[in-house]
Amino acid sequence: MKRRDLFRATSAVAAAALPLPVLPQERVAREASAAAWTPRVFDAHQNETVIVLTELIIPRTDTPGAKETLVNRYIDLLLADGSETARASFLDGLNWLDGYALSKHQKPFIACAPAEQTSLLQTLDTGAGEELAPGRRFFRLAKSWTANIYYKTAAGFQELNKGGRVPKSYGCTHPEHA
Repeated sequence: MKRRDLFRATSAVAAAALPLPVLPQERVAREASAAAWTPRVFDAHQNETVIVLTELIIPRTDTPGAKETLVNRYIDLLLADGSETARASFLDGLNWLDGYALSKHQKPFIACAPAEQTSLLQTLDTGAGEELAPGRRFFRLAKSWTANIYYKTAAGFQELNKGGRVPKSYGCTHPEHA
């Protein structure tokens, strides 16, 4: 199974304890794509971490990835308008991820080599142990939000419908049933 297929499948499962805040899609798209956008919640380092993290979750292939579809901006906007609990939880998770990267590679997550970043995330995805529990919860949340946001963008919707996956009609196509 390809990584993108794995994340598409897992996005259908409610993996996160914190639901994605609901905002009018038109407003979110308009504000996230504004040319003069600046983060409302993230500082520069956190924003860059979210960009790298979400791009590792849904990378660019023959279609745009999370970075090109501005998933980081959507997350920032949703956190700005969402609950204090969701905001604190997400920011705590980003801090935990940097702390974990520092303990394993002596540098923050965004300064790690791509192979190191992937290895850290794979450990959070499959690792056991109570010491990893906060990181696993955060990574599940980040994957869930990234997939939910990505597949609501135009590029994500086109990816879902690539190759005519969505039928033109739900009616029976057998000639004897026409």
